[in-house]
Amino acid sequence: MTAGDESRAASAAATAADQSHAASAAATAADQSHAASAATATAADQSRRGEGAAGLVLAAGEGRRFGGPKQLALLDGRPLIEHALAALADLERVVVVLGAHAAEVRAGADLGRAEVVVCDHWAEGMSASLRAGLAALPGVEEVVIVLADQPSVTAAAVARVRAAGGPAARAVYDGVPGHPVAVRRPLLERAAELRGDAGFRTLLGDAAEVECSDLGDPQDIDTRDDLEVVRR
Repeated sequence: MTAGDESRAASAAATAADQSHAASAAATAADQSHAASAATATAADQSRRGEGAAGLVLAAGEGRRFGGPKQLALLDGRPLIEHALAALADLERVVVVLGAHAAEVRAGADLGRAEVVVCDHWAEGMSASLRAGLAALPGVEEVVIVLADQPSVTAAAVARVRAAGGPAARAVYDGVPGHPVAVRRPLLERAAELRGDAGFRTLLGDAAEVECSDLGDPQDIDTRDDLEVVRR
């Protein structure tokens, strides 16, 4: 082989090596792109399934007007608190905040997979319960709040409210604000500001309002008469 032939052979070998390296780099880039796409798809799937979101049932009240732990009052054969938990069934995590009758409610209701938080300061009002519940959910991007004494709020209403965008969304019934309420970051980070019995009400000025009167009833069970009305 002449020197020229050797030079041409060496050049061809170098070109082949470069092409091999380029192909390898392209394959690596493609793999990384596929991995990123898969991660994005997984995140979207998780969001649809409720991962990254949690439900919060406020059930710490004394039930003074009811005359006892209304969380355990029966409607359609099960306690009111179980109806509230059913509305959050599509969420991966659920926290229930108990207070005045914590031991009785735990013993008398099936709380299922819900994580129980006991709010020692329940007498301060709803805001104390919210702060206690949210403290158990650090890092969660969205919290959907329902009340234990509103048994006719439905999972369908929860889904519709969650589908609305923005930092917060709340159900309205014929235009009247109610629950569920979905609160997202960064608004969740203002929970420490909550005081009294207003909950997030004072921070929801820009919340999306989602009509849900076709999906449920926001009736509060405050008294035994209220319960009889719902039972009819």
